[in-house]
Amino acid sequence: MTYLLGLRMQGRDVLVVGGGRVAQRRVPVLVEAGARVTLIAPAVSAALEDLASAGHLTWHHRPYAPGDVAGPDAPAYWLVHAATDDPGVNAAVAEEAEGARVWCVRADDRTASSAWTPASGTAGGITVGVIASGDPRRAAGLRDAVVDGLVDGTLDARRGREPLRGVALVGGGPGDPGLITVRGQQLLSQADVVVVDRLAPTSLLDRLPADVEIVDAAKIPYGRSMTQEDINAVLIDRARRGMFVVRLKGGDPFLFGRGGEEAAACAAAGIPVTVVPGVTSALAAPASAGIPATHRGVAQDVHVVSAHVPPGDERSTVDWAGLARAGGTVVALMGVERVDSITEALISHGRSPDTPVAVVQEATLPGQRTVTGTLATIASSVRSAGVRPPAVVIIGEVVKTARELDILHTGTQFETRRLATGRDLQ
Repeated sequence: MTYLLGLRMQGRDVLVVGGGRVAQRRVPVLVEAGARVTLIAPAVSAALEDLASAGHLTWHHRPYAPGDVAGPDAPAYWLVHAATDDPGVNAAVAEEAEGARVWCVRADDRTASSAWTPASGTAGGITVGVIASGDPRRAAGLRDAVVDGLVDGTLDARRGREPLRGVALVGGGPGDPGLITVRGQQLLSQADVVVVDRLAPTSLLDRLPADVEIVDAAKIPYGRSMTQEDINAVLIDRARRGMFVVRLKGGDPFLFGRGGEEAAACAAAGIPVTVVPGVTSALAAPASAGIPATHRGVAQDVHVVSAHVPPGDERSTVDWAGLARAGGTVVALMGVERVDSITEALISHGRSPDTPVAVVQEATLPGQRTVTGTLATIASSVRSAGVRPPAVVIIGEVVKTARELDILHTGTQFETRRLATGRDLQ
């Protein structure tokens, strides 16, 4: 039998003997908990060396020696980890710790340990620890199940806690519900009100309790839409009533998502705002189609632009002439319906008509598909293929590079798909 205990390690000394894979897993958690970590090992992993170089731990470049745990020159350790590849060294460390009445976790022999580290995880301020005697894999599986339940709201984290207040601007990612961040999912599971965009991962709403208010703030191109002023008013109104409001957006709140306007409106009304970044489709769409936005020797710069108004429009602030001269990768959002004017502007300012182009529709979703061409041909290809929003336009040599590397494909990255070469990739 074991007695589970949560240790408050802030400012307390911990000794770790060994610098291999076990230490690499455990040291960052100790550092994050605020422990003063001393590491004794003749060699350590690159990650541990980086922590030492940054001053997050003290590394003694040598093997363990008797007296390191409880000798006259040793700090008063609260916890010891014996994590070398040598059972004899681990046994000596554990024996010295036992004699000094210091808890010791022995990595190679749990039956000889005076302490065990549980399979642990954190979600929404809750730390979960699981010990399954003799079966660490089962403990990890149970830990994952509990943490996942806290993250997605299946385990009701709203009960028995201090309710959250204010507004959270949450980036939901490019579309696939699995690409929302853990923090975003945690806050969504605790919402009293969700104000949701059309391009947000709306399937996540089905996991919420029935009493959560859902406000549809969709902006359909050339169709129905909720004005930004009305959206701001809803956020402020519900927050003033003491509700926790999640503004669930597609992509990232501050990349063409008008998150700055919403944050400013809440701030002016005295409403606290939390911003949770999201995976933007500007990078997710190329990646999901197998196109690297940058590639060594090909493109060292990426320019993300909004094409909700075409080049030449007085409302546009995009320097299309500069983009044509730059020669790097251009990613245009909200541009599929203006692809004619985009390509014409770049060609007229000197970009080669042969520059490769890809258009990715419904990136990361089951309906994803990719149409490729050049600046001279992509507009007609998009029309003949019937590409519709949401779609992302990627312009640059990286499209050609993806084809040459045999990683460009037309389906989603989560299914069997046919490469541009015609060969199936499993």
